[in-house]
Amino acid sequence: MKYAELKKIKRLYFGYEEIASVIGITLSSARVFASRYVRQGLLVRVRRNLYVLKERWDRLSIEEVFTIANLIQMPSYISLMTALEYYGITTQIQRLFIESIALKRTKSQDVEDVKFVFTKVDNKYYSGFLRERGFFIASPEKALMDAVYLKSLKRYNFDLTSIDFGKLDMVKLRKLADMFPKKTKRILERYGYLKKT
Repeated sequence: MKYAELKKIKRLYFGYEEIASVIGITLSSARVFASRYVRQGLLVRVRRNLYVLKERWDRLSIEEVFTIANLIQMPSYISLMTALEYYGITTQIQRLFIESIALKRTKSQDVEDVKFVFTKVDNKYYSGFLRERGFFIASPEKALMDAVYLKSLKRYNFDLTSIDFGKLDMVKLRKLADMFPKKTKRILERYGYLKKT
């Protein structure tokens, strides 16, 4: 069975080129093959020319889900409550809901049972993230500032009392806050986390 050949692909995700190579078919045949296998529930289509074996998808670690999120919209990085939950800084749990900050556009996309949400920000706020285990994620402090910034614009809602500020580096947080508008900083000041300037 050709599906057994696909299992020889060791990468988490792959495209038409890898399908054509392992099965020994043309690129155009690989496109037809991928569509057929998606319909049969054997492949998961992440985006155009990006697939994951369904049996692998069902066993993805959270880090692999984050890697997939980075690929759905590039450039982007994991942030907001998703990152804060990953770091153990919020009690707000968001199962099967992955939030990212992006440069190109705000959009959401469902892949199987996971909703990937991308929120566009201005270039000057697209920073404060690092590459970790193969994916891009905001630092804890930047994830919080992204959330507070979007909240100040009424584009995002979250419970600030769910944040464990004891797990944040307050020096880094204050430094990051200086990059953002006053109305963003005022939200943190209201909760006593920044000194009023």
